[in-house]
Amino acid sequence: MLVSNFDFAQVLTSWIGLGTAKVFFLGQSDSSSGSDAQQSGTPTSPSPEVPLPEVPLPEVPLPNIEQLVSSGSKVGLNLPTIVLAFAVLCVLAGASLIARHLTKQSNPYINPALVQRFVQRLWAWWLMFAILISGMFLHRIGTIVLFGLVSFWAFREFITMAPTRRGDHRALFWSLVVFTPLQYVLIGLAQSGLTYRPDKTIDFYSIYSVMIPVYASLFIPARIAVAGDSKRFLERSAQIQSGLLICVYCLSFAPALLDLELCRSDGTVWDGSRTGLLFFFILISQLSDVLQWTWGRIRSKRVIAKEISSTRTWDGVLGGSLSTGIFGALLYWVTPFTPWESAFMAIVVSILGFAGGITMSAIKRDRGVHDYGTLVMGHAGVLDRIDSICFSAPVFYHLTRFFFSVQ
Repeated sequence: MLVSNFDFAQVLTSWIGLGTAKVFFLGQSDSSSGSDAQQSGTPTSPSPEVPLPEVPLPEVPLPNIEQLVSSGSKVGLNLPTIVLAFAVLCVLAGASLIARHLTKQSNPYINPALVQRFVQRLWAWWLMFAILISGMFLHRIGTIVLFGLVSFWAFREFITMAPTRRGDHRALFWSLVVFTPLQYVLIGLAQSGLTYRPDKTIDFYSIYSVMIPVYASLFIPARIAVAGDSKRFLERSAQIQSGLLICVYCLSFAPALLDLELCRSDGTVWDGSRTGLLFFFILISQLSDVLQWTWGRIRSKRVIAKEISSTRTWDGVLGGSLSTGIFGALLYWVTPFTPWESAFMAIVVSILGFAGGITMSAIKRDRGVHDYGTLVMGHAGVLDRIDSICFSAPVFYHLTRFFFSVQ
């Protein structure tokens, strides 16, 4: 692919043409001088070589890093990603058959409440799988738009749960209508190649990585202060800042994975699909929730914080994280990681997913609510399903960017 960047045909033609012209002119000069000498009968002396005008050769472009990576990791679906998606589809189909069997036949040894909860969670997973696959078929921009809509809805659920005053309405407008879409627009422009000087390309990562935690976090309290309402000012400002940071900023690093130019740990360019890497991250985060809940049901002796969540135990976190690491090692072929690296990344995602779940549970207990919303049937709102993704996405992105990025 890189060889096509060199116009060898044009260069070869120019060189051949130059050599032919030189031979032709020199030969014609020698032959004409020899014939004149024979006619005059005088001895001939070698004629001086006439210098030819220099013909400029065409410039041959040299390969750069962008050309090298263009044949590497791509955004589209490749075979490993399709195989992984098909495997997840088969697992969901099998789980649906099991759920249908359990709901039709009553078993005294099985708690009906657990069966109902399993069925409801299964519907939520089907919905998430359908949305994620739809976003993948819409390619990079479609996936970014999809995550932008999810962020908007999750932030809306977060703000609906928190008490606000009239002086917060303008700050909320800026947060929902300006900062939320702007964050994803900046991510969408990361591969646009826009320049602000002839020799300087805009680095959109340096913009969207600080836009919300710096500029939006400074703007929100200032806008609330301009409204003239000082009652619970610090609490009102902090809750909007926290919602924007968790629901929008942190989640936006998931689709930002599609912009990374990746290589393996040995330095070779990774030729896999970045869509598959995103699918791997989402799948591992959801598996972590299930495995931690399962291990917590098996060994529920040491509860971490009973007043916040009675189902989260140290045994569940440890067993779920190690089990997630095993699944991550088995799925390394979708990623640029080795099996050990993939296991480590999966364990990191699992631990941060636990941190996200227990943090959002603490916020719900503080507000006296059980769930953030009712959009996803059977498992409350969107934020209840993506809390683990929100906390693990920025760390997973930056670890991948730091250790496995080409640039």
